[in-house]
Amino acid sequence: MTTPRIEMDIGKISHNAKTLNELYGSKGISVIGVTKVICGDPTIATALVKSGMNILADSRIANIRRMREAGIQARFLLLRTPVPSQAESVVKYADISLNSELSVVKSLSKFALSNNITHKIILMVELGDLREGLMPSDLEDTVKGVMSLKGIELAGIGTNLACFGGIKPDEEKMRYLSSLAGDIEERFGLKLEFVSGGNSANYSWFMSTEDVGRINNLRLGESIYLGCETLYRKPIPGLYTDAFALIAEVIESKIKPSVPYGEVCQDAFGNVPEFQDRGQIRRAILGVGLQDVLVSGLTPRSDVDILGASSDHIILDAKQIDLKVGDEVVFNLNYGALLSVMTSPYVRKKYVNNP
Repeated sequence: MTTPRIEMDIGKISHNAKTLNELYGSKGISVIGVTKVICGDPTIATALVKSGMNILADSRIANIRRMREAGIQARFLLLRTPVPSQAESVVKYADISLNSELSVVKSLSKFALSNNITHKIILMVELGDLREGLMPSDLEDTVKGVMSLKGIELAGIGTNLACFGGIKPDEEKMRYLSSLAGDIEERFGLKLEFVSGGNSANYSWFMSTEDVGRINNLRLGESIYLGCETLYRKPIPGLYTDAFALIAEVIESKIKPSVPYGEVCQDAFGNVPEFQDRGQIRRAILGVGLQDVLVSGLTPRSDVDILGASSDHIILDAKQIDLKVGDEVVFNLNYGALLSVMTSPYVRKKYVNNP
């Protein structure tokens, strides 16, 4: 079968999605299924919806459009703050968007009115991770500005943590977000549909807290696909961690020295490589490389070592495994590797265990 390929176990993904939906639902928290790492793949999106997730989120309008045109029956959330030049497409394809700039919301209002659409927004609040979000001191004035706009409905507030700055979504931060939601509702006479506390990094907070407060929504991607929380990448009990597998094919297998010989200069990517002397080893070369996948995010399922990679090759120490040309080597992927593989047009996508 053609390589390189990514095998996606739909049954395992569905199990993870359903399990997480039920887990968070036990404390009144709804789950939005994030599709950005799988590029809005319609087959996987369908599995998420069948598992109980009626809102899907993506950071790319192209992916949301892909799912809509595939007939996915869900509401769609634009996960990234809208690019101003895409405002018209945002209101056309996304039902809801995350926002942190009033000027952008004004553009959304303009196109929502011209298309006779009411577009919902969630205002993002900065709680320390320093990616997107309003400073809390600016929230009230921004809400006031949003509520003056036609064609726009303030559906909620939210925050993002543990992405850029790696800041933990702990009890203190979730209580603060809850208090901000309560203040906004009281000040403006609103009932917010969403108080979105974060993402897959919120698992440890959720499991330890006795009171989720006003937090009623999370946006989950990695925990669905890879079965782990994202603060320490620990597996979540009851979830599959091997729903995705990258398969690559051996294109050369020879006994060679473990250390390149000659004068060392820069490699193809401008690095000066260093190598451990392992003596003579069986070096296996795979027909996949950095143009296809983030190699540092791969873990072999067999007892081989990754020595390095170039654009089109991964070089292995096959150790005690007699790898031959044409043999396949299987890898687990972390989030970065999965993102790169799903984005690459050179890696074939294959579904397995699709009920």
